[in-house]
Amino acid sequence: MDFALDENQRMLVDAAERMSEKFVQPLLARHDRDKPLTRETVLQLLEKAADLGLTSARIPESGGGAGLSMLEYGLIWEQLPPTVGLIVQPHEATTTRIHFGGTPEQRERFVPDLMAGRKIGATGSTEPDCGSDPRGIKTTAEPEGDGYVLTGRKQWISNATVCDLMYVTCRMLDGKGGHRMARVLVERAESPFETREVDMMGLRQAPLGEVLFDRCRIPATNVCPDNDDTAKLLTITWLANRPAVGLMAVHLAQHALDMAREYATVRKQFGRPIGAFQAIQTDLADMEALVLTSRLVCYHALSAIDRGERANGPSALAKRYAVDACDRAVALAMRIHGAMGLSRELGLEQMARDIRTIAIPDGTPGILGLIQGRELTGIDAFRG
Repeated sequence: MDFALDENQRMLVDAAERMSEKFVQPLLARHDRDKPLTRETVLQLLEKAADLGLTSARIPESGGGAGLSMLEYGLIWEQLPPTVGLIVQPHEATTTRIHFGGTPEQRERFVPDLMAGRKIGATGSTEPDCGSDPRGIKTTAEPEGDGYVLTGRKQWISNATVCDLMYVTCRMLDGKGGHRMARVLVERAESPFETREVDMMGLRQAPLGEVLFDRCRIPATNVCPDNDDTAKLLTITWLANRPAVGLMAVHLAQHALDMAREYATVRKQFGRPIGAFQAIQTDLADMEALVLTSRLVCYHALSAIDRGERANGPSALAKRYAVDACDRAVALAMRIHGAMGLSRELGLEQMARDIRTIAIPDGTPGILGLIQGRELTGIDAFRG
């Protein structure tokens, strides 16, 4: 067991750090932090992300992708602001789902532009009355002429307002008098649909929206194949997404720790740096423990995926623990900074809002706890 990064991993981390410092952070700083980035800016981010392999991380090199290990995938995400994660990760997951779950014609038509960052992808699964249980999906694709009409709503969809292509989970007639789960590819230029921006507490620069399909016409060629692996694609991509989201929380908490440690050496009270007081040292020690354990539990889950192990439990644990622990670390940093910790100028209050926002995507804490409990007991709390 080796806890040190190898040379290739170190190079990936260094490249991600440089991109974040020289391109991503200045780009985000030039835009209103309370408004979603424009489509043009999102395309710029995707183009840069493609250079790191983030737009095709899970697609093998034989398919034109980066073929990253999931640990490498997570190492890169830890270096980048979570705003970028909420844009690029859904895009990459959409690309992955089409590569592995689309027809050869669909792969040829859509995947190259998505991998290169020339087009923006999104996945439409969640609905107003359906989040963690996809069996409750109401959006329906009905046959009409030589294609289908799509009717329904999707909510909390990353990239919804700026995307070119959406991978939509819906219901379709099964030929036996009932319905089956299906996936269709909706090209915005050919099959227009309505979107509305959703204003969120945190990560406000990441486009997030509600989608309305009002008899949206879909060509039959955009229906994904229906086979035994189709229903597993969402779950498989979630397994790596969850610890990667956990590492986005680690990114914020590490930054908060660095800020608090520096502040403790320069801020003086009672004639001494506040870092000389036992209470402050204990808070800093607690912060370091929270950040380090969060990082390691996420690395553990990603490494389990790379080894081909069943990672449902470790993946759920990683995100659930890391987000909660790092939320606590950011709160401690705010406390160490006193009144300054509440100021918008310092940025800690934004970190606090951002970290609570990423608790929800790819599984809420409650659902993740049930997944972990199922893996521990062998009893499924969802289906009884």
